[in-house]
Amino acid sequence: MVCALVLMEKEKEWSPNIQMEIRAKLFRRSSIDVRRDFESVNVFSSEKLDFSTTMALPIYIIRPAARCLRNPRNQSQFLSLSFSTTVSRHDEASLETTSSSSPPPPPDPSKLIPYLITTRKEEHLLAATGRTPIGSRRRRAALQSTSNIPFEQLPYQCFQEARKILAADREKKLVQIEEERKRIKKVQETPIEKLGGEASKKGKLVAMQKYLEELKILADINDPLVKKRFEDGMGDMKRPIYRHLADKQWRQYRRKVQMQRITQMHVVPDLLPHIDPVAEVTLAFGRHNIQPGAFVDSRMSAEPVRLSVQVFDRGPRLVSVVVVDADVPNQETDGFDSRCHFLAINIPVAPTATSLPLAKFKEGDSQLVLPWLPPYAQKGSPYHRLSVFVLQHRDGQPLDHGKVMKSKRDGFSLRAFTDRFKLQPVGVALFRSIWDEGTAGVMEKAGIEGANVEFMRKKPEKLPFKKKDGARYRGYRKT
Repeated sequence: MVCALVLMEKEKEWSPNIQMEIRAKLFRRSSIDVRRDFESVNVFSSEKLDFSTTMALPIYIIRPAARCLRNPRNQSQFLSLSFSTTVSRHDEASLETTSSSSPPPPPDPSKLIPYLITTRKEEHLLAATGRTPIGSRRRRAALQSTSNIPFEQLPYQCFQEARKILAADREKKLVQIEEERKRIKKVQETPIEKLGGEASKKGKLVAMQKYLEELKILADINDPLVKKRFEDGMGDMKRPIYRHLADKQWRQYRRKVQMQRITQMHVVPDLLPHIDPVAEVTLAFGRHNIQPGAFVDSRMSAEPVRLSVQVFDRGPRLVSVVVVDADVPNQETDGFDSRCHFLAINIPVAPTATSLPLAKFKEGDSQLVLPWLPPYAQKGSPYHRLSVFVLQHRDGQPLDHGKVMKSKRDGFSLRAFTDRFKLQPVGVALFRSIWDEGTAGVMEKAGIEGANVEFMRKKPEKLPFKKKDGARYRGYRKT
């Protein structure tokens, strides 16, 4: 029937005589018999046939139509069908209703669910509220179209059998964890003399604690519910398994980008000879998240930056935060110096306490050493690299505020600071600043001089011209 419909659509472009001849060829009958059969319905006129035009019909139309119409049941349907290209009244009404209806209002950002949104517009609205989508877009679309069946009760036999195997393996790991805890307790109660001294006992306890943490991770690493909670952003960072998954996810991409930026822009070795970040440090000015090495408008960076420091090992610790500009022009030496834009010490950080807004440190606090100085770059100078370092204290001991207060803002040396107070760099972040239309206003508001100074490149002096001896050249004639 599809072939018959195609043929009927083509017949609209042909004259009645051509139509009659085609049907005669299809049914293997003479044109006189076809005319006699169709005169009763007044389909064709009595015009003379044009066989030359009829024979020019493409064979790819004749053969499929002939196969369809040889069946007598299809012949009656083929002759009785009528086609129309106009739109029905019902369709016209629906089209008018659709075109006249106003577009739907945008959704309320506060009511958006992070793990159910699927469009880019909803993602932008959610980002404006300071939240991020959970999971991939394909996964969020799948959650919208599926029923609310608990994940652990999915009706798949293979899935349920696999969960039984994983549960049995987890029970074995829990038994090993209890045995290892008993061994650690026994070692702690053993006198130092029997273990070869205090250093030997401490090293053995550290190794046993590390093995115990590995067993805790192996007990939950294959649990599908744990992975689901982590992908949904609901993981508890107090548990070792979620810290392990977060550390693994950070090292797969974000840490590589961070290291690429600080090495490409020569933060290492300009400020420190080496750094191996073990904590994720992200920057934000207001609601604007800053990518590593991005340019920040001077009016935006006039307010203190907000840090997020995510550590992946257990327990709290004390850190110091330093913001250093490594590209301060020095006219006397025709080079660059460094300047400290912020310094605070004895800041507690934990896996569950990650937010660290620098605006909360006020003058007079025992933690603040140097308050926030807005980053600026004078006109004509190259872009300035503002590096944020998180320095961990040795053994969690606080620093003496009186000794650190001796640090000066101009000519600040990060190498000397870390060596003097035995600090370990564990995290780093980077952004850049350059002269823009708001820099002069920021400098004036902060009381910084030099907004009217413009640095110009010094043109190299030309070498004194010395005429060469022409006797060296071929064809020289002495006059």
